[in-house]
Amino acid sequence: MTTPSTDRPLAVVTGASSGIGYELAVQFAEHGFDLVVAAEDDGITAAAGKLRRDGGPRVQPVRVDLAREQDVEELAAAVAATGRPVDALALNAGRGAGGAFVGGTDLRDELEIVDLNVRSTVHLAKRLLPAMVERGAGRVLFTSSIASTMPGPFQAVYNASKSFVQSFAEALRNELKDTGVTVTSLMPGPTDTEFFDRADMQDTRVGSGKKDDPAKVAAQGFEALMKGDQTVTAGSLMNKVQTAAGKIVPDKLKSEQHRRMAEPGSGG
Repeated sequence: MTTPSTDRPLAVVTGASSGIGYELAVQFAEHGFDLVVAAEDDGITAAAGKLRRDGGPRVQPVRVDLAREQDVEELAAAVAATGRPVDALALNAGRGAGGAFVGGTDLRDELEIVDLNVRSTVHLAKRLLPAMVERGAGRVLFTSSIASTMPGPFQAVYNASKSFVQSFAEALRNELKDTGVTVTSLMPGPTDTEFFDRADMQDTRVGSGKKDDPAKVAAQGFEALMKGDQTVTAGSLMNKVQTAAGKIVPDKLKSEQHRRMAEPGSGG
């Protein structure tokens, strides 16, 4: 087997041990990128091995918990240590928690959602975007969600965190429009990943219902990133309908709709 050339572009993907993050890494590998991939679990090593076999790129796994400030710095340092420019950055790491905010969820879980979905996204973007802007080239993908378009009863902190990510991505896109760096927001709906298990939402309508293929979601996100699109609502047609309707449906009605989907026991 030949050694991959460092002439290949470099992509950084967070939350890449499974789900949408892993499938995004697959897309980059199949399209000629080397990779730095990060996740908190030891599955990131196995994921890196699969990516090397399937696509032939150089893949550096970094096991870090991005909800911790020092681990964000560790990942940024690992990227810098490659001595290579970042051509694409996929800020995908995130998690949720289901249940009533009062009496149904743990404060530690809610604050970890804020630290991972919001704080680490800002922190890593602040560390890696300046060099991309200085070079005048690069592509950034934020994994947002159709949840960003609506209040989220029984996922109150998660939906709010994704609203932040969506707003942040769109603001940065405007700021960077003349720099050569593009910003794209990926907005999936319910996807067949570990998300609902980890969020303790298997007994809800959304958790027990039909979900999109993460490989399809990632392929649509990658295509939009390469085209420099502003946003892409990925997955099923229903996701696109829901996102479009969200622009005109009052928040009060969207809250009630979300409650029916996310309330514990609603899947029974």
